[in-house]
Amino acid sequence: MREFIIAMHETPGIGWQSLYRAMKAELWRDPELDAARLERLGIRQAPAVEAARRWRERQEPAWEGAFLALAGRRLAIFDDGYPELLRRIPQPPWLLYAVGRLELLERPCLAIVGTRGPTAYGKQAASRLSKELAAAGFGIVSGMARGIDGLSHEAALEAGGATIAVLGTPVDTAYPPDNRALYRRLCREGLVLSEFPIGTPVKPGMFPQRNRIIAGLSHGTIVIEAAAASGSLITADQALDMNREVYAVPGPIHSPKSVGCNALIRDGRAKLADGSETIIRDFHFLRPSQPSAPSLLEEPRLDENERLVYGLLQNEPRSADELFEASGLAFGLLQTVLINLCLKRKIELHNGSIYMAL
Repeated sequence: MREFIIAMHETPGIGWQSLYRAMKAELWRDPELDAARLERLGIRQAPAVEAARRWRERQEPAWEGAFLALAGRRLAIFDDGYPELLRRIPQPPWLLYAVGRLELLERPCLAIVGTRGPTAYGKQAASRLSKELAAAGFGIVSGMARGIDGLSHEAALEAGGATIAVLGTPVDTAYPPDNRALYRRLCREGLVLSEFPIGTPVKPGMFPQRNRIIAGLSHGTIVIEAAAASGSLITADQALDMNREVYAVPGPIHSPKSVGCNALIRDGRAKLADGSETIIRDFHFLRPSQPSAPSLLEEPRLDENERLVYGLLQNEPRSADELFEASGLAFGLLQTVLINLCLKRKIELHNGSIYMAL
């Protein structure tokens, strides 16, 4: 059965429904499977011929060597290691391609999703929630996109916790390209998953398709800074359809990036995410027995001048000249304070000598 699922899934043109019909007809029991029988089930002629050939010949795909070089593994829907929570969703992936630590699938997981262009407030919320939830023993699931996704993965790794990236591309493709370093780290220290075989041409529709896996792997989904038409709201909708908990981080009422989150809370479709304590309390029965590491949650201590400058950056990014005028600090002292705050990962420097709070 497993080989049948692999042969069908890796045949271009065979979609989820076609494979479902083939499985329902128990075609894996037919060693002489031919295209005619597949076509009678509504599978188009060319994919049917190829699927039958693959099934009969048991040939490895051309990319198999590259997949093994990544230490990749396939998880079919009926395999023991396939996540039980994911198996329960309306259209679970027939096959998952995995690179990294498969044991992370045994952890209770929470998803964190949001905008690709977060504000300083959104960045701070994503990093803090992810770090604290990971330190509490939860696996952090996201999509390795720019912005909230990438920040959530990074914060979980910094906390020494578990994180899983579900890609909208094959597992050998780091997308977006500027997340290559994060991708390599996730392959080593976390887990990278995809339902798309290596060699699948990347199309925009693949990214919304993977969102159901993000929601399906997770007991709850947390949305941080989602605009009115954000893809993160698709993940939230799918989580709700799966009877999973949804949380939203509230934002300023006039911020376009918070319209979606505020609407989820207003309409009673999401719980208010006002800190990790609420979420941890809701899922206390899922937490693993191993103790968390409180030291991971300790904030770096700031002296009086560092607190002053950090406070000035809470509401909006500012240039070094603006901080000089607002803080009243000597320029040399201000530069020392800014360097210390960057080292303590409280702020970051952007082009044009613009500083932003994290």
